[in-house]
Amino acid sequence: MALLTWSSKYSVGVQSMDGQHTVLFGLLNDLHSAMMKGQAQSMTAVLLRKLANYTHDHFTAEEAVMSAARYPDLAKHRIMHRELSKQVEEFAARFERGESTLNLHLLNFLRDWLTNHIQNVDHGYGAWMNDHGVH
Repeated sequence: MALLTWSSKYSVGVQSMDGQHTVLFGLLNDLHSAMMKGQAQSMTAVLLRKLANYTHDHFTAEEAVMSAARYPDLAKHRIMHRELSKQVEEFAARFERGESTLNLHLLNFLRDWLTNHIQNVDHGYGAWMNDHGVH
């Protein structure tokens, strides 16, 4: 069973961002699946690094779209993005050094952060972006 299932309730109304959000859902589901199957730690390490890298790339792209549209809450978004990126990067580095393990608590934290961020923060930019020509 998937950790996350994409549905229209997560759509922010900006096609490129919705596409990137679905990739993030998929990466978390891949990590969850690897953990539940007890797959080798090397598989989990690759997936966790991929999640960390993609999260950074997504936040960079999202902020670029916001900047181009002069979204007024961009600074607030940047702060939230930096905090999560730092947390994910630190966990990935600790995991790669063998100092921590992937567990359901971490996956649930990432799932909850992502879904809450999309629904409670990112939804705020959808209408602004659409009004400023970004769909």
